[in-house]
Order: sequence, then C-alpha cells, then structure tokens
Amino acid sequence: MKIGIVCYPTFGGSGVVATELGLELSKRGHEVHFITYNQPVRLELISNNVHYHEVNVPEYPLFHYQPYELALSSKLVDMVKLYKIDILHVHYAIPHAYAAYMAKKMLREEGIFVPIVTTLHGTDITLVGNHPFYKPAVTFSINKSDAVTAVSESLKNDTLRLFDIKRHISVVPNFIDLEKYGDHFTDCQRSMMAKPEERIITHISNLRPVKRVQDVISVFYNIQKEIPAKLMLVGEGPEREKVEQRCNELGIYDKVAFLGKSNEIDKILCYSDLFLLPSEAESFGLAALEAMSSSVPVISSNAGGISEVNKQGVTGFLSDVGDVDDMTKNALYILKDEKRLETFKANARAEAIKFDLHAIVPQYEAIYEDTLTKCLVL
Repeated sequence: MKIGIVCYPTFGGSGVVATELGLELSKRGHEVHFITYNQPVRLELISNNVHYHEVNVPEYPLFHYQPYELALSSKLVDMVKLYKIDILHVHYAIPHAYAAYMAKKMLREEGIFVPIVTTLHGTDITLVGNHPFYKPAVTFSINKSDAVTAVSESLKNDTLRLFDIKRHISVVPNFIDLEKYGDHFTDCQRSMMAKPEERIITHISNLRPVKRVQDVISVFYNIQKEIPAKLMLVGEGPEREKVEQRCNELGIYDKVAFLGKSNEIDKILCYSDLFLLPSEAESFGLAALEAMSSSVPVISSNAGGISEVNKQGVTGFLSDVGDVDDMTKNALYILKDEKRLETFKANARAEAIKFDLHAIVPQYEAIYEDTLTKCLVL
C-alpha cells in the first residue's frame, strides 16, 4: 500500500505519533510518503519505503498571511499523481483534512480517487476547532473524510459533543515503541543528575500555559521540602522564562535542570523516579505513556483522556486540575517508600505494554484496507 501522511513536523504528540506510525508502516512493507513543511523531528531515516516531500509556501506580497492550505493541497495533488499514492492519512482536521479534501476534489476532476483518513489529536477539536471562526470548516473536514479516528474515548466524546458529526469515529489510541524504552540503557548514569539519596522528578512538554508548568514547580517545591529531590524540565515554550523566575524566587533554581528540547527522551526517563503531568487539557497524554514505558509512575490531572492511560492507584494517581496539595500528597506517598515505588514502577511498565505499537498499528492498517474497499465499491 502507498500511504501519504500529513502531519505537523514538530515535537508535539501528534507529529511524533504520525512519524512513528509511518516508520512502522514502512517496516511492515508499505511505501510511506511524509508531506509537510519540514522534515518531522523523529524522521531520522529516509529509505526506499520512507519518503519526505517538503511543502514550500511562496511569498506573495498580496497575502497578509501566506496560504499554507493552498500550497499543501497542490503538493498533495502532485505527490498522489507522481507516486500513485493509494490513501492519505492526515493528522489534525485543520488545516490538514481541509487541504486533503481540496486535493481529493482536484484529483477527482482528473479521474483519480484517493480516500482520506483523518486522525483527531486534541487541540484541533478542543481549542482551534471549537472557535466559532473555524467550527464550520472543522465540521466540514471531518464529515468529508472517508474515515475518522480519535486518540481517546474522551476526545471522541468531545468531538461528538462540540460538532455536528455524521461520520463514525473509531478510537485508536496513541502508542509507544517499547523497544526504545525500559531496560535499554545498561548504564543509566543516574549519578550525573542526582545524588543516590535524591529522587528525580521529570516533566516533559512544550511549556505552554495549558500544561500548567507552574503547578509542576509548586508540586516539586513541596516534595523537596520533605525529601531530597531534583527536577528535570524538558521542553521549550512561552512559560519557560516565568518558570525560571519562579524557581529563583523559591530558592530552588539549583535543584532544577532545564534541558530544553531533546531527542533523548528515553535516556532522560531512565533517570526518573516520578513524572508530573498536571495539564489543564490532554486528549491522550502521550508524555505520560512514554514515562510509564520507562517504568516511571505518573502524578497527573484527570483532564481529558489521561485517565485512559494513567490508572488511579496502579500506575500513579490522578487529581483535579490545579489541586497541587493532592498531587503533592500522592507524590510523596509513592516516593517515600522504596518498596512502594518499585511496585508503582512495575505497574507503570505493565500498563504501557497494552499500548505497544505492534498492537496498535495493525488497527490503522485495518482502517486503511476497510476504507479502500468501501470506496472502491462506491
């Protein structure tokens, strides 16, 4: 099968999942074409089965904002014709599903039919799509897709609640490549980050307000008052400067490592004893799953689809958004007892196995095949 994948080529969860999906599909014998404006950050290998096609947006003085959707649609038309792509899998309704539909209509004029599978990841529904300005376009894009998936039951329910959707939505959860996590590092070199008696707490995100990084600092501040601890903050974003200032004000700056963007998440997680994810909104919680894959228990909010990943009292604990005191209490409950910590670590890894890519990717293959079959009948 020849599959075109359209995604954001960034460190965000949707781009990571789309890239990992394409790489695994290529290993399973499919020809995969990534079509986007930059090479995806985790797309390290271009091979006979993996191709990358850059979308260039020409500068026109006429436009106040350059028309990416127009450039993407045109590129999709060219790539489908040139490589005889069988199906397009687009990640995010806006602008990707919208652009794919326009490409589909242009190709139809030339007697070429290519179905569209749209995967909803979260902010395209809960933030962008729910804005009155974009809502009609999001509704249209979803309903004009040939198949639609969502990464969690929570996101599916939000989509059906917020939009007038006529299409069936299949839930296909995000996944993890377990071979990259766990006991991969025989020498974790934990001593580089902390003393033997110190617990290492980790948070990974794009440091946007929705991630509530200030709550991460508050919880860590409370933890380090009770037990020796270090905090590793991974990522870049608009909250970083405020967070650094807060750490200075609290007198804990020397206990916090700001690691910026990193492609070594698996190595960072091998150091970690606990993962914090107090987000205000999460359609799935891929960062939590990555932590659990490395046997790191999770303290999180109960927002969105996180509870479908982090199991209360088993892999960690969930609290109401903003309840720093409850998060602190739960974190200390895990961290203060070595035997209890080891139990939570083992539970986290066991739960993560359910989301291994070898169990999830075949679900996408089945959707492609079913969609192609139905469209051929029509």
